[in-house]
Amino acid sequence: FIFFFIFLIVMSEEAKEWFNQAKDDFESAKYNLDGRKFSVVALLVQQASEKALKALFIKKFREIPKVHDLVFLAKKVDIPEKLFQHCKQLSPYYMQTRYPDAKGFRKQSDFSLEECQNSVNKCEEILKWIEKQI
Repeated sequence: FIFFFIFLIVMSEEAKEWFNQAKDDFESAKYNLDGRKFSVVALLVQQASEKALKALFIKKFREIPKVHDLVFLAKKVDIPEKLFQHCKQLSPYYMQTRYPDAKGFRKQSDFSLEECQNSVNKCEEILKWIEKQI
């Protein structure tokens, strides 16, 4: 029993660490939005959303999934439909911003201020909902 209790505390702390990193990535996304580094904004909102979803996943399932797909994670943690749609829009940023040889790669100039502002707002909604769940 004591081992299980310690295990729950450790997993709870791990979920909080993941969520705190999500908040840090979100703050960095906003900073880069001001600096007009739009591809960095896109990557960071995807990463912030992923880490927040993983925090909730850890809380619910007591394990860390090794995936980057926001849609997969959102389905597993049963996120509300509106936020699920946000995840569908933010998820492709992971590949689009990281690998110049990847299909669908987007360079800095391929992102607009408006798209990035909308992405930051969607990410914020996701993080706010998840924070209430944790």
